Amino acid sequence: MKKLHEFSKAFLGCAIFSAVVIATGIAGFFVKGINWGLDFQPGLIEEVRIASPAMSLSYSGSAKVDAELSATGFDLVITGVGEKETKSFAFGQYSTISALADALKGVEGITTQVLSSGDADCYSIFTNSAVSAVLGKEPFFLYVPDANSKVSVEDLRTAVTSEAVQVKELGSEADRSFQVRAKIKGGQVSSQELQRKITGDIQNKFGKNNVAIVRTDFVGSTFSSDLAYKSILLAVATLFLIWLYATIRFHWDFALGAILALVHDCLILFTFIIWFQLEFTTTTLAAVLTIFGYSINATVVILDRVRENMKSMEAKEFNSILNRSLSDTLTRSVITTITTMFASGALWVFTSGSIKVFAIVLTIGLISGCYSSIFISSGFISWARRKWDPKDPVHVRPRKTERPSFSATVSV
Repeated sequence: MKKLHEFSKAFLGCAIFSAVVIATGIAGFFVKGINWGLDFQPGLIEEVRIASPAMSLSYSGSAKVDAELSATGFDLVITGVGEKETKSFAFGQYSTISALADALKGVEGITTQVLSSGDADCYSIFTNSAVSAVLGKEPFFLYVPDANSKVSVEDLRTAVTSEAVQVKELGSEADRSFQVRAKIKGGQVSSQELQRKITGDIQNKFGKNNVAIVRTDFVGSTFSSDLAYKSILLAVATLFLIWLYATIRFHWDFALGAILALVHDCLILFTFIIWFQLEFTTTTLAAVLTIFGYSINATVVILDRVRENMKSMEAKEFNSILNRSLSDTLTRSVITTITTMFASGALWVFTSGSIKVFAIVLTIGLISGCYSSIFISSGFISWARRKWDPKDPVHVRPRKTERPSFSATVSV
C-alpha cells in the first residue's frame, strides 16, 4: 500500500493562499487591465512581401488602362470614349516574365521592362495592392517571390517602430510573406494613418519599390466586441457541460468541487496574464480552454478513486477517504503534469510570438491544474462533507459482493 499523506491538513492553507493570489489578480485588473490582442480590439492586419520588382509597366496613351491579376493570367482593361476592351494574357501561353513582357509590348502605349528574374514562372506573380492598378507614366511593378531573400521576421520587427505590433512569418522559405498585426487603442490614430505609418517604416527599411502589400484587412470594434462576447459564452458553456457531466457521473458536491477547481485555474491564469501583461488573443484563449480539459481530467481521476474507496474503506471521517485517494493518485498526477510540461516547456523555449505566449499560459495552467485537482477540489468536497456520517443512510457505502469460491477436484 502506498504511503498515506495527510493532504487534508493543507486544504485550508491552500484555499487562503489561492484566495490571496486571485485577489492580487483582481487588483491588477483595475490597476493594469488586460493586454487585449488584435483579435479583441479594432486594428489592422496586413500581409507584406519583400522582393525586388521583376517587371515594370507604364502607359502613355489617352485611354484608361487597369491592370488585373488573376490566378491564371494577367489582363489589361482598356476604357476609352464609348468603348471598353479587355486584353488577356494567359500564363499557360506566356509562362515566363520575359515572355509576358514581350506580349504586353504589343499593346499600344504600353512600355515594359524586365528588371530581374526574367525566367521566373508567371504563376507566382503578385502585385502591390497599396498602389493604384491604373497604369500611367509612373511604373507599375510586378513581383515574383525571391527564394534567395535573407529578410527574416526579426528584420521586419525592428523596422516597425509603432507600438503594439505583431509580426509573424507565413509560407515556405521559397514563398515567404509576413503578417503584420497592429491594434488601435482609444484616442490614437485612425486605421488608415496607422497603415501608412507601418508601410512607411517597412519601405524606409527595405526600399519603397521592394515592398509589396499583398492584403490588408481592418478589424472593426463591433467585430472585436462580438468575438469577446462569444469567447466568454464559450467558456461558460464549457463549464456548464463539465458540471453536468460530473453531476451525472458522481454527486453534486463532487461536480461543484470540480467546477470550483476549473474556475480557480482560470482566475490564476488571468492573474498571471494581467501582471505579466501577456497579450490575450484567441491563441491565449485556446490555452485556457486546453487547461479546462486537462484539469477536469486530473480531477475526475481523483474523484473516481474517492468513489471506489468509499465502497471499500471503513472510515469515520470523509477526510480519511480523501487522504487515501489523493495518496493513491499522487504519483499519477505529478508524472502526468511533468510529462506534459516537457512539451509546453520546449515550445516556451524554442518559439516566439503568440505560440510562446500559448506555451507560457499552458505551462502555468498545468501547474495550477495539478494543484487545484489535489487541494482546491478536494478541499471543497471535504468542507461539503464535514458532517459526513458513514451510518447515515444517505452516505451508506454499497457493500462488496462476496464472490463464491469454487473448488475443483482433479483426479488422476
